Amino acid sequence: MTEGGCLCGELRYTCDESAAVTALHCHCKDCQRVTGSGKATVVMFPESGVSIRGDYKTFSSLGTDGSHVNRGFCANCGSQLFTFVDEIPGHVFIKAGTMDSSEWLTVDLTCWASSAPEWLTPDPAIPAVPQNPPVN
Repeated sequence: MTEGGCLCGELRYTCDESAAVTALHCHCKDCQRVTGSGKATVVMFPESGVSIRGDYKTFSSLGTDGSHVNRGFCANCGSQLFTFVDEIPGHVFIKAGTMDSSEWLTVDLTCWASSAPEWLTPDPAIPAVPQNPPVN
């Protein structure tokens, strides 16, 4: 089991790393804005495999590709931990940087490589797509 949480510790979660569906580096402009960096590294889990302790607020927006994105963050410290996408029901993306330990993590894909900043180009050893991968 992997645990993680926000900066102030009021919002915590537990997840089973063996249930991870995929891990992505996302360079979309929204992920760049919410992280304050050139990308977000996120791990997709079935919601049933994640236990959240504490309350979080959600900010909803329309993604660049038209998806309905709901970002969960700590109401106290503002740390953004979770992303729920309406078009991918039953799943949650967890920011890898919020995990207490992420040594087990292997990134499978880079998405939105087309908007990666020049100072943080995608790793050529990781498969990349110019925008979002197809949702199956």
